Amino acid sequence: MNETIAVVGLGYVGLPVAVALAERLAARGVRVTGFDISSARIAALQDGHDATREISDARLASCGLAVSGDPAVLEGASLIIVTVPTPITEERRPDLTPLQKACETIGPRLSKGALVVFESTVFPGVTEDICGPWLEAHSGLKQGHDFTLGYSPERINPGDQVHRLETITKIIAAENPAALARMRAVYGAIVDVGLHEAPSIKVAEAAKVIENTQRDLNIALMNEIALIFDRMGIATRDVLAAAGTKWNFLPFTPGLVGGHCIGVDPFYLTAAAEKLGYRPEVILAGRRINDAMGQAIAQKLVKLLVGQGISLCGARVGVMGLTFKQDVPDIRNSKVPDILAELAEYGITALVSDPLAEPGAALHEYGITLSPPEELADLDALVLAVNHAEYLADPAALTGRVRKGGVLVDVKSALARDGLPEGLVYWSL
Repeated sequence: MNETIAVVGLGYVGLPVAVALAERLAARGVRVTGFDISSARIAALQDGHDATREISDARLASCGLAVSGDPAVLEGASLIIVTVPTPITEERRPDLTPLQKACETIGPRLSKGALVVFESTVFPGVTEDICGPWLEAHSGLKQGHDFTLGYSPERINPGDQVHRLETITKIIAAENPAALARMRAVYGAIVDVGLHEAPSIKVAEAAKVIENTQRDLNIALMNEIALIFDRMGIATRDVLAAAGTKWNFLPFTPGLVGGHCIGVDPFYLTAAAEKLGYRPEVILAGRRINDAMGQAIAQKLVKLLVGQGISLCGARVGVMGLTFKQDVPDIRNSKVPDILAELAEYGITALVSDPLAEPGAALHEYGITLSPPEELADLDALVLAVNHAEYLADPAALTGRVRKGGVLVDVKSALARDGLPEGLVYWSL
């Protein structure tokens, strides 16, 4: 294999790709370099630690990957893989700024004959119609002649030790057969379960953007029925356990929908649709439901406190968990702050603790000062917002934080109801 590979962006997506390439292609004489604009990220990786916890320190030390914050390392690369984030703006529109800046960085260092593969989630057309011209403008080279484009949507599931890069079918697509063959050789070397070759880059882009849209809508349905069943006095977990005995019932559950994928990707599809004059109804309805769940949970907690005769003024409320999902340190687009904001409307300032979230990031992103877990004691109410394994390993320690007659809100129905202390008011979605 005659390639020199550079991976641009070393976060949850890029680092696993770069490490796998370094591990499996070094023996074939392929040089792999990782590049990131964050000096702190590069310093941590050079010190042998991945703050995302996707790559162990031992694996990072042994893989042979070279990382750098100097864009000069992109010069001479024959294949560049771009894995930068694609967030949304405050107006919930696609924010392609990270992609634009990546193209501006790559362009002046782009070699003739290079293949640039994008893995970032986008709406159909971004790779060829937007990123391609950006690369042309900053390289002086012609797309499809001097360099080619490919797309291979990421499918990384943070914190998942079963569904990994190597065990998830990888979609690949390119603008011509020669570029596709190069992608086949590279990705085929690191993905054990095989590749799916999409007929066009736009098809591959569309496939990615609907994967998380589908999950978003299914979770929205579960959230809506949870709100309905709560008004009926029925436990949603019991309903789902019963319905789940049917062979084709899909195993989705209610909960907070945050993170940098499910809560973001649908807006890439809806924005593209609106540009074409079509106003999506179902997709946006699902987004509205999921975005409102933090507020709904907080309002339910307030009602339970009032029902117990607990004064909202001065109520001691603790929230366990801030990250967007269990057992990962990522707080991006967490919906836990929505719970906190709604509680604040009722004069409740909750204490928040999380063993994985980085305190500086929590303060910077949300203005939240994380409390040490020992401070979450003698509480009027406790919200188990994120099911970290550390919490679930000792349920008694959780319930012991709440006063007799207090309230426990178990957002994801993670705790067994039998065995809960007497006098504790328990509620879950």
